Parts: sequence; structure tokens; C-alpha cells
Amino acid sequence: MSSPVTRIGLVALFVLLLAAACGEPEIRRPDLPPNASDLNLLKTTKLCDAESAFAQLRAGGQPKREAWGSGSEYRIGAERSEVKGEESYFFDQDGLLVGALFTFPSGLDLKPYPVLRDTLEQLKPAFEFYLNATNVPSRANLDTSALYKTGDVKTTTQYLIMGKIESPTLLMASFSLDPYEPLMSPYRKEFLGRVTGADKLKGVARPDAKGSEDKEPFPLLQQFARGEAAHLGYCEKPNDEVAVDAYQKAIAMGMTNKARSAETHHKLGLALKTTGQLEKAKVELERSLVIRPNVKEVYNNLGTVYKEMGQRDKALAAFQKSVTLSPNYPIARFNLAEAYEQVNPKLAISEYETYLALAEGYPEEEPRIAKAKQRLIELTR
Repeated sequence: MSSPVTRIGLVALFVLLLAAACGEPEIRRPDLPPNASDLNLLKTTKLCDAESAFAQLRAGGQPKREAWGSGSEYRIGAERSEVKGEESYFFDQDGLLVGALFTFPSGLDLKPYPVLRDTLEQLKPAFEFYLNATNVPSRANLDTSALYKTGDVKTTTQYLIMGKIESPTLLMASFSLDPYEPLMSPYRKEFLGRVTGADKLKGVARPDAKGSEDKEPFPLLQQFARGEAAHLGYCEKPNDEVAVDAYQKAIAMGMTNKARSAETHHKLGLALKTTGQLEKAKVELERSLVIRPNVKEVYNNLGTVYKEMGQRDKALAAFQKSVTLSPNYPIARFNLAEAYEQVNPKLAISEYETYLALAEGYPEEEPRIAKAKQRLIELTR
């Protein structure tokens, strides 16, 4: 039977994985450490799988279905697991797999997995602490543990390791869509309470990130993550109808964090804009700036809404404000150049030239770069 402390700690760690999001997640950075492993845990399942298909495919493992906030959790015991670990799969309310957790209460020696060990050796611990895991053979009663993070373009993989990195023992591995990864925060009440295993976990150390305990309710944060995943298209195509629903539900629950509240109104405005609800989008973006003024991205996006609504003077002012806040913000420079074309062609030329200097070397800007070059040719004839 597994150690209660180990079990509680591992469950708590996934509560972190699926608990709080603050700020605007982006499609994953290009400077990620490697994500390679010869330990194949997601053998027959992948993130974004449909709940109905999963339930049918894994029926032989007799998964136990439980409520997980507005979604569902399926648990498969180690005795029925293909990888001999305890498995948990987390689905959002739309029936999409957003996270998976594998725990090994007795520890899994990683000596037979050189590729994964090499990956871990190239990573820096995201979080370090001491874990009382008396159920792990050949370990001291109190041993150093560390959480390592890696991933790919849209997902995050995390490994909870006990012992030295040269001879690691795996206690937990988790996989999640990126918007759900920030839920794994040492400032969540769930982490601080449950990972301690009452008073048996000593010397919990917080990471370098600064902040205070995150007290936002889990259902609220779950809806925010759902909105991000839908808006940014983490499961194939973006779905802004779902994003609008999720962001609105998160706001209705009452956010206490001003930065998160402002960003949720911002992202709701973007989702409303995409669905053609310009007036509502304008209201949400303006509300975001009331809560948290002087955010360059919000001014730029508000300018695009004003532009589509035919409010050219307001659009121009919004783009000018965005550039004032961040002179090296390429997309705002491009939008400002377009806005100047009808009122001041000379300034439009100057802004297009500035934009091209700023955008050089950014592949995602190539369509706008081509357009800016063409507009310069036409404006300078």
C-alpha cells in the first residue's frame, strides 16, 4: 500500500498543474529545453482526445469517473495500468483531454531510460523541496525532490523526481495543454496545504518567482484556462464561441486579482471581436483599460476594433497610445501606419519604414512586411 504522504503530495502537485492562470499565455517560446523521453506513458492517448472516445478505448482498464470542477476525471489503478502507475485523465466541460497524470507511489527507477535522464540533466529544477516518501525502497526517509518542466509547442510535461539527478527516481509525470500548466503554482492554497502532507513535509522552498498566495477559486481559474485553450486553438482550430462562454463565466465568478481580471476582459474582447460582436468587444477592451491602464496590447487591439467600427479618429488615437507606451512594438507601428494613410501620408511612410526595421527577422510578421513594402511603393510614387 502506498505512503499517504507520497499520495497526498503527488495529488497536490497536479492540483497545481490544473489551478491558476495569470496573464496572457503564448504559443510556447522557442527557447524551450529539450522534450525527449524513452519512457512512453501516453501510449494510447493524446491531449485533446475526446472524452467519449477515451472512455470507449480505455474501458478495459475500468476507469473510475469523478467530477473535476466543471469537467471530469478518469482514474485507472496501478493494477490495471499499462505502465504500472496510477493514471488520471482530466477533461474539460467540452469533453477534451487537457491533462494527464501518472504517479508511481513506490517510485520508478529511471536507470533503464537514458533519453529521459539526459533530458532531465539539461533542465533546471522549477521547484525543489523535501518529500517524506517512506514507500520508496532504498531511499532515506526524507529525500530531496525536484520538479522539472519541459514541453513542446503547445504542451507542458512535468516530472517529479526524487534523489540526485544522476540516479533519479520518478514519482510523478504530468502532461497538460499550456493554458492549464500555470495552475501548477506554489502560491496556490491547494499546493501549500496538500503537498505538505500535514506536517510531514519539511523545508518547502518556493521558486524564484515572486508573488503572494493565489486565492482565486479553482472553478474560476479552470474557466480562464478553458477560454485560453479555445481562443488560441490548442486543440486544432480556435473556437471563440467557447472562449466567450468561458471568459464570461470566469468574470461572473468575481476575480480579485486586478491583472488577471483586466486580462480576462481583454481576451473576452478579442474573442467577441472574432465572433463579430464589435460593440461588446469594444466595451470589454475599454473595461480592461479601466481596471489596468497603459497596456500596449489592449490599446492596439482596441484600435483595431475602433477601425472596424469606422471610428477612425479613435483608432488612430489608440494606436498612437500603444506606440507611445512601447515604441518598439511592431504590430502597433504597422496599424498606426495604416491609420495615418488617409490623414497624413508622410507620417504613414515614416511609420511603415519604422515598422519594417522593427519587424525584420520575425517570420510571423512576413505577411505584414510584404504589405508594408507594397504600401511604401504606392505611397512614394
